[in-house]
Amino acid sequence: MSESSIKPALITKVIPNSIAAEMGFDAGDSIVAVNGQKPRDLIDYQFLCADEFLELEVLDAKGKTHKLEIEKEYDEDLGVEFETALFDGLIQCNNRCPFCFIDQQPPGKRETLYLKDDDYRLSFLYGSYLTLTNLTQKEWDRIEQMRLSPLYVSVHATEPEVRIRLLKNLRAGQILEQIKWFQERRLQIHAQVVVCPGINDGEHLERTLLGLAKFHTGNIPAVASVAVVPVGLTRFRPAEDELIAVTAQKAREVIEQVQKIQGVLSQGKGGAKGKKQKAKSRCIWLADEWFLIAGLDLPSAADYEDYPQIGNGVGSIRQFIQQFETAFAKLQPLPVSPPRRLVWVVGNAVEKAFEPIAQQLNQIPGLSVNMAALSSRYWGQTITVTGLLTGQDLLEALQGRDLGDGILLPSVMLKQGEPRFLDDMTLEELENSLKTRILPVSGVEELISGAIGLATAQVKL
Repeated sequence: MSESSIKPALITKVIPNSIAAEMGFDAGDSIVAVNGQKPRDLIDYQFLCADEFLELEVLDAKGKTHKLEIEKEYDEDLGVEFETALFDGLIQCNNRCPFCFIDQQPPGKRETLYLKDDDYRLSFLYGSYLTLTNLTQKEWDRIEQMRLSPLYVSVHATEPEVRIRLLKNLRAGQILEQIKWFQERRLQIHAQVVVCPGINDGEHLERTLLGLAKFHTGNIPAVASVAVVPVGLTRFRPAEDELIAVTAQKAREVIEQVQKIQGVLSQGKGGAKGKKQKAKSRCIWLADEWFLIAGLDLPSAADYEDYPQIGNGVGSIRQFIQQFETAFAKLQPLPVSPPRRLVWVVGNAVEKAFEPIAQQLNQIPGLSVNMAALSSRYWGQTITVTGLLTGQDLLEALQGRDLGDGILLPSVMLKQGEPRFLDDMTLEELENSLKTRILPVSGVEELISGAIGLATAQVKL
């Protein structure tokens, strides 16, 4: 990537009482260079700004360049947020995976919904998954030199021919050699396997999981964890694809198969008789969605250990339930006055799991919470996770219903930082159509405080 392709890092927020605030930085200013170097991305910026003495080249909103000198504590943050973490552009994906959600969307929506990233920097910074097929040697060298670990890797299959079939990229067959590269450098990955019935399931899934487990050894295992995830399909997917939806029966088969492999690996960790051997963390994890599709109870909280794959939906529902129970036990709310009747919208995949939460909220005098567990006609799914519900789904399901005093809406349905659904409907448009107040809630505290009618800050949990 040449320096000419690196854009100044546009500041969107200055943290109050920070170094940047004291220096007079404003949103709209841009950082061009730090100590004479143009940062390519947030990783470069953080590395360069760790020094105690900084020389900054700053471009203000009016286009005027300023040279600033800053003396600070080592690793002390300047206190700014940027428009993007990538100042030299996104590394895009050249694979053609048939299960890619980007290709399973209708045309004509906002441009950002169609960006296919395969960027190792977003993987390192935010835990997004990449395939490793789009990296140049220069980028491999940077991963090694800057110790960018762990990365999150979509493996799907370790057999070269199966992975090539899934990614439709001849470079996809190098995955085992690439994991060995991480192992030799004492770097780590978290892996995911999206199971596509008829392609990488059955014996192929077993080979993949056992193959990845071989790298889960030593103090710094190259494969820190593996998440097994069911393929998600929409009605917009290409007509020529070969994918089959995961049925309840198939989900139960995969759960049984993976749990058997987990048991075999667990027995193998203790030596011949398991004496005086320290038990290692589990390597392979089943996403919650398998149990939801199968209609089975979720594992207990203890089974998830320290939730190494929570960003992939492994244990996120159990953790939410546990956090709610803890918070609710500490809460001693007064009766809600005047009485409130609310609708709490969730995907129907979590209806059974979240029913106890609704029941506990309804124990509060004066509060009535009716859980509306919806599927998505928009995506053509009979079982839908909460984050995929669209504004159109909510409008069709709730229009004409008695919505009481308003709707509790999990903010996971909305674009981060913007009140807009995946189908581009805005929150305001939905409120106007349903003629009711909609309160986005994120996490347990906002759910409880929103339900009892208080600002989040007023609830001490």
